[in-house]
Amino acid sequence: MSEKIPVKDVSTEKIETIDLYAKRENIHPRSYQGFFKNIRLAGVAALFLLFFGTVWLNVDGRQAVLWDLPARQFHIFGATFQPQDFFLLSFLLIICAFGLFFITTFAGRVWCGYTCPQTVWTWIFMWAERVTEGERNARIKLDAAPMSINKLARRSAKHALWIAVSLVTALTFVGYFTPIRGLVVDLATLHLNGWAAFWIFFFTAATYINAGWLREQVCFYMCPYARFQSVMFDKDTMVVTYDYTRGENRGPRKKGADPAALGLGDCIDCTMCVQVCPTGIDIRDGLQHECIQCAACIDACDDIMDKMNYPRGLIRYTTEHNLAGQKTRILRPRLIGYGAALAIMIGMFIFTIGNLAQVSLDVQRDRNVLYREARGGHIENVYIIKVMNKGQQTRTFDLSVEGHPELQLQMSAGRLTVEPSSLLQVPVNVQLDPAFMQGTNMPITFIVTAADDTGISAQSESRFMGPTIR
Repeated sequence: MSEKIPVKDVSTEKIETIDLYAKRENIHPRSYQGFFKNIRLAGVAALFLLFFGTVWLNVDGRQAVLWDLPARQFHIFGATFQPQDFFLLSFLLIICAFGLFFITTFAGRVWCGYTCPQTVWTWIFMWAERVTEGERNARIKLDAAPMSINKLARRSAKHALWIAVSLVTALTFVGYFTPIRGLVVDLATLHLNGWAAFWIFFFTAATYINAGWLREQVCFYMCPYARFQSVMFDKDTMVVTYDYTRGENRGPRKKGADPAALGLGDCIDCTMCVQVCPTGIDIRDGLQHECIQCAACIDACDDIMDKMNYPRGLIRYTTEHNLAGQKTRILRPRLIGYGAALAIMIGMFIFTIGNLAQVSLDVQRDRNVLYREARGGHIENVYIIKVMNKGQQTRTFDLSVEGHPELQLQMSAGRLTVEPSSLLQVPVNVQLDPAFMQGTNMPITFIVTAADDTGISAQSESRFMGPTIR
């Protein structure tokens, strides 16, 4: 007689339902101190100095970093890039992507926890919230309390700080596209042009909404990184992890009590790790896509362990292999592959930047006539020469033509003087004795060379047209 498949009656079991449209519960993180918070503060200070400070730097009387869209010129610390150099931005974005893949494979979502703008500005807004409304318990009570003068005053102060931070952020960002000094004066005198006013308002609103109201919802539902991070994780990736073996069973106890004698683990179930989490998750439930690995739970737990005279590290950065008592492999094929690709692309980018031409030359033949006969019986072709000076100083260039020793170049000026980041367009004539023609057309090359630096040059090929020789 065959065995029957076991059947379980689930008709009487309680079914848990999840409301997909439930109202968002406000998260009120508790303030804390610790090693990883200090690292984050140092990183945030450096990033703020870079973002808010760079826009005020000048190089050779010009804003050091300025994306001048109307002029189609991008100035970055003395170098000027044209629209045809835009491929470098794509190159740079690919490098950033592979850098993100590399660091994620090695150390998890440290980008999210320490340097992501959404995280950084959310922490700033949380600080403003704590300054105006008090600590975690005070904020929870304030939320539950009916509207009063005290609540209205505190909420107003909080939103005023949020708007101030958002406005400064937006003004700085727009300042990278419009000279910041003039932009500040125009804003102070209410003489902003329409587009500048629109973008300042747009980015102020975006910062205010994202960092003030949406916060962790951006990470949960709008950012794709949390969804595909698992593709880059492996058992040797460093992640913020709760040591389940050491921590369980959880339970409260008096300071100095022996957890083993009580049948407990080191976790005293104080929920401090939950209270400090900016996304409101419980790290003790395992790795979750909502975790941004800011290590706030590590700092909070280490503080509790110190008070209980227990070893630190109940929650720590570690790997799945390490937790299982196995050896962690730092160098592994995936990490080596990302690292090699990243190193190659960085090298290629540096090489490309280092060899980026400071002058470009474009030559167009006069399309109205193929050729004409000049004095002395010479054949003459007319060309339009376009010289672009990509540097930050005025340069004088010599123009020459190659293709035959008897070619004669004629133009109105002996040399071409081009202003910085400017295009000079001049007509030139090239003549040749018909006896030296090689067929009805022959290749020629125009060359421009800086008078003060022969290393700065460019060339462009064209054709010299003539009559059929019988």
